[in-house]
Amino acid sequence: MMSLRILGQTYGTMQELQKKLDTISHNLANSDTTGYKTRNAEFSSLLFQHINNMTDPRNAEGRQTPDGIRVGTGARLGSVQYQSSIGVMKKTDRALDTMLLNENHFYTVQVIDDSGTNTYYTRDGAFYLHPVTDEEMILVTEDGHPVMGTDGEIRINGDIDDITIAQNGDVIVTRGANEEVVGRLQIYEAIRPRLLEAAGNNFFRLPNLDELGVDEAAIIQQIDGDRLLQNFTLEGSNVDMAEEMTDMLTAQRSYEFNARSISMADQMQGLINQIRT
Repeated sequence: MMSLRILGQTYGTMQELQKKLDTISHNLANSDTTGYKTRNAEFSSLLFQHINNMTDPRNAEGRQTPDGIRVGTGARLGSVQYQSSIGVMKKTDRALDTMLLNENHFYTVQVIDDSGTNTYYTRDGAFYLHPVTDEEMILVTEDGHPVMGTDGEIRINGDIDDITIAQNGDVIVTRGANEEVVGRLQIYEAIRPRLLEAAGNNFFRLPNLDELGVDEAAIIQQIDGDRLLQNFTLEGSNVDMAEEMTDMLTAQRSYEFNARSISMADQMQGLINQIRT
């Protein structure tokens, strides 16, 4: 029974290592994604957790070993967190390309999907103009999701000669010799960035606030300032290719070591069975 238990935990560790490899692969695949933040897989020791849970009444449920015997080999994936460090600055020729200048700052995007209308947050500052009528346009992301301003969607009426985004987030259009501020980008700062959940497509979202028992303001807050972003610029990903490749090699070797230990255990069981017969 004990050997089967240990083998089971070895299999479990291999599954967790596979998740780490998947996370590394995701980082490498998004190394050129604008504003992408590296995900880190953080492991926790099963032995440590078993010792800490010795007094937990739920610990007796489903036990496969006698009471008092602690089997805590291997590890499991505790959480996947992202690095908030700012990526490399990339100069462009587009006035609607912007880059946030501070860590944990996010643009606000409205996304409509099967669950309804949701508010997501992103570091990707590549914006575009999308016509909604013959005389009106709105500011959107590359995928067509409306970019939110402090007063809602940023809408532009009529023909314009030029458009730019100021460092404070003001969207300024030019018609002849006149300039008009048509909106200001809604920018939020994550007070507790580790609580934000990845929503796919380079978006983040708020967790279930009722389950956490906290208010939205305790996680993310709207901010204002004179120098929040840089236009004609995009933020590259903060993926360190050398570090990711090193982590991948380390995880692969750990996976192979665990697989080898299972193979050796099978061989030992075979020898024992031969001796018994």
